[in-house]
Amino acid sequence: MRLARTLSALVLAALAPAAFAQACPHRGELDDLYCDADKDLLADPPTDPKKFKNPSTLVFTYTPIEDPAVYQNIFKDFLEKFQACTQKKVVYYQVQSNAAQIEAMRAGRLHIAGFSTGGTGYAVNLAGAIPFVVKGDATGPRSYHIALIVKADSPFQKPADLKGKKVAHVSPSSNSGNLAPRALFPSVGLVPDQDYKPLYSGKHDQSIQGVAGGDYDAAAVADDVLARMGKRGVVKAEGFRKLYVSPPFITSSFAYAHDLEPALAAKIRECFTAYKFTAEMTKEFNGDDRFWAVDYKKDWAVVRQVAEATGTPFNRAAFDREAAKEAEAKKKGK
Repeated sequence: MRLARTLSALVLAALAPAAFAQACPHRGELDDLYCDADKDLLADPPTDPKKFKNPSTLVFTYTPIEDPAVYQNIFKDFLEKFQACTQKKVVYYQVQSNAAQIEAMRAGRLHIAGFSTGGTGYAVNLAGAIPFVVKGDATGPRSYHIALIVKADSPFQKPADLKGKKVAHVSPSSNSGNLAPRALFPSVGLVPDQDYKPLYSGKHDQSIQGVAGGDYDAAAVADDVLARMGKRGVVKAEGFRKLYVSPPFITSSFAYAHDLEPALAAKIRECFTAYKFTAEMTKEFNGDDRFWAVDYKKDWAVVRQVAEATGTPFNRAAFDREAAKEAEAKKKGK
């Protein structure tokens, strides 16, 4: 609840004046702080050059789908190369939730971030994030699947067997951990909020470890996270079964703030696409060895469709509503 109030307070404190609202010919789902005159679904850069930002220090973070400290180390070589390429000091900012990432970019404290698939939509609309690359290999951008997992020795054989059981979701903004399961599970006989009450774990790794430890009977997670945790030895992959696997979704994005000076934004794109992953990064990211350019309007179309289908479009009202539900559930210890 506190997070929802904080975001609302930021909105009220930073709302553009009425003159700006009148001057914006099209906004779509973007927050009132932003305009989308070219209708590419992304926040336009400031029309006043004085509002462009060219900070001496760039702040970077990666989506907290797992332990943030792990990724700070994995991105160490990249950040060193990125610092040399941009000729800017670069610092890694650890965040504990997707909501914290969005709040930080919206407030101007975060310049570049890796956002989860679902979190990308909220970051675009609430924080003016501009997704520009995703991880991938020689064949193209990485995708992943939503998996409904249970312990290998559990009695559950199909999704419908989980009615009335403890099923973990990740967080309100998570595509694979909440939005897509709500849209897809009913077709296989399991309806969230009707057949079970989703229990928010906060992160994919916490959902997976919760199933392993018996805290949850099942969990909806991104299968690539499960694969990475198995490779690192955090869990035993053979200790789980998948009762359902979805069609593919695009993986997490990397985005920069919409108000960065254009030359700096162009340099950031150049530095990302020129970088070749270290062996450690390639191992951690399931064979990915490079960044691929993406188009938010096209590549996130199915993700937006899932959000719309579940009644949770990527706007402030939906975000605050779902964040409040999550905070209330945690308060009650559910």
